Amino acid sequence: MNIITINKLSKVYCHKDGIVNAIKEIEFSIEKGSFVTITGSSGSGKTTLLLTLAGLIRPTSGSFSFFEKDLSNVSDSELAKFRRKNVGFIMQSFALIPYLTAIQNVMLPLSLNNVSKIKQNEIAEEVLNNVDLLNRKNHYPRELSAGQQQRVAIARALVNSPSVIFADEPTGNLDPTLSLEILDFLNKINKEKGVTIIMVTHSPIAAEYGNVKIKLLDGELVKS
Repeated sequence: MNIITINKLSKVYCHKDGIVNAIKEIEFSIEKGSFVTITGSSGSGKTTLLLTLAGLIRPTSGSFSFFEKDLSNVSDSELAKFRRKNVGFIMQSFALIPYLTAIQNVMLPLSLNNVSKIKQNEIAEEVLNNVDLLNRKNHYPRELSAGQQQRVAIARALVNSPSVIFADEPTGNLDPTLSLEILDFLNKINKEKGVTIIMVTHSPIAAEYGNVKIKLLDGELVKS
């Protein structure tokens, strides 16, 4: 079953120096449970593609669907609802809120879905335990190593039981040992929980974790 299908997807930015064709009529489908890696040089359109599929930016033309529901022209509120229910995000910079503890950071998406405080705490503890950080649940980001911060970010991405996790250079700020640790966590999530992973990466080692490999060049699909 395809979880995402895109048809002639394009994104054009209007810049003071002229038009930028970030992605150009890209077409492919992603099966549920895949681990997808998106590679390409800087400026090739990787992040634009990722953010478009995640419903964070609008395509200029073309369409993309999620479980056969076309999301290309739905309202902002519908897109937000889609993200809350179906999507988790992991960023290179971790994007943790510094004045919240690990468990509070993980609980944050649940609060947006009107989950009770007791249930929020219960679910957050469970996912922190899954990433081996339950013993650090009351630590602030500054009290955690880079690898631990990224594992908190992974827990936050998992807390709403998403169908797909979008990861933008999740190992970009980590040393090689920690990078492999995070990649192994993502691989475990993909294999054991069946969560689809779509990951942008510059790393050839990280790219090898994908069972579907997509390469972009100047906004165009050159390998899938």
